This record gives sequence, structure tokens and C-alpha cells, in this order.
Amino acid sequence: MKIKVRRYHPHFAPPTIEMEYDIPQDVTLLQALSHIKRHIDRTLTFSFMCRSGVCGSCAMRVNGKEVLACEYKVQENDIIEPLQFTPTLRDLVSDKKSALETLERSKAYPLNMEEVELEQADIAFLQRQSDCILCSSCYSSCPVYEVNEAFLGPFALTRVYRYVCDKREQKKKEHIDAIVENGIWDCTLCGNCTEVCPQGIDPKNDILMLQSWAAKFGYTNPHMGSFGSFGLEF
Repeated sequence: MKIKVRRYHPHFAPPTIEMEYDIPQDVTLLQALSHIKRHIDRTLTFSFMCRSGVCGSCAMRVNGKEVLACEYKVQENDIIEPLQFTPTLRDLVSDKKSALETLERSKAYPLNMEEVELEQADIAFLQRQSDCILCSSCYSSCPVYEVNEAFLGPFALTRVYRYVCDKREQKKKEHIDAIVENGIWDCTLCGNCTEVCPQGIDPKNDILMLQSWAAKFGYTNPHMGSFGSFGLEF
């Protein structure tokens, strides 16, 4: 079986090339990459840690779609690439710093929590929203980053939704205030983030819910104004 890996080295010319490798049948992508590194090319560089879909460090793209290498079963002629919209450090290793900074800019953390008794359904919801493993797959799949690198992005907004819905959080409006610019109104609701999330989280729905919360606090979608009167004067 053959796969192609898009490799990158910042000091080579050209910095990006596509290389083809022979790999064993019926293996995960992480096993295939490990085989290449061990038996064919020791310079191939990629990230991994838990090998069980928990840490998110092995996220990359296969045929244009984000996957976890430890979970994806390799197919003939697959094309392997690093994540999009984050700087590539070497081969399949991405610098996720800019993606993680969106958590701070969106205030995706508790602001003022008070002691409130939670029901079992509340706990189950919060647990699900906290299952994000920060793999950046949703960040890489988001088309908004092609035109707006300041966009807060799916996993930051999903984390904000977790705190807005938390009965213990007293500063819900402050959370909403932080995500109206380059945030909830800029999302195209394409659903790519929901499709690639390895944890089954639904950022598209969470962003829709945040838009509803924003409306409760008096915000309106600024892009709706562009529809105006459809060019007609009334």
C-alpha cells in the first residue's frame, strides 16, 4: 500500500514537497507514520502521545479532512498533510499556539462562579462540553480563517457556551460581550467543525445557541444589515 506525505522543512528549497511511501496493510495512520520513521526515513516528523484518541496531539489532515492519526485506518493513495491555518513547524507538526490563544481572547474560562446545586442533567451537559481535547481539528476545518485570522473559532466559542450555560456562572453577559466581535456573527454555520470533531461535540449548534443568548442581551447580527432593502428604497 502506498501513501503520500506532504513534507515541510523551513530551511529547504522548496520548503514543501510530496513524498510517496510503501506501508503495511491494515494499519492506523499513526502506525504507518511510525513504520516509515523506523524503517524508511528517520527524518519524518510528527506528533503523538496517548495513541488512544485522548490527547489530540496527532491531529492532521487526510485527503483534505482532519483526523486523529491514532484512530484513522489508512487507505490506498491517501494524501497526508499538516493542519491548516496554524504555522507548520516541520512536516506534520503544527504550532497550535495561535489557536489556543483564542481561549483567552474569548474569555473561555469561569469569571464569577457561585455555589449552586446542579442537577444530573446539568452535570452531563457540562461534562460533554468539557470533553474538547484541543486537537485543533475544528480550527483547521473552519473556512472563516481563510479570510479572517482574528476569528475566535469553534472550540473557543464552544467553551464559552459551556460557561454561559453553567448555572453557577454569574457573568454571562461578560462572556457574550467578548464574542460578538470576530466571533458568533462571523461564523458561516457550514458545520465543518461539527463534522471533524473526534469527541462528537457540535460547535455549530453551540454557536447558534450563543447567538440566541446574544439576542437576549440586546445584540443583533451586524451582517443582517447588509441585506437592507435589497437595493430598493422604501
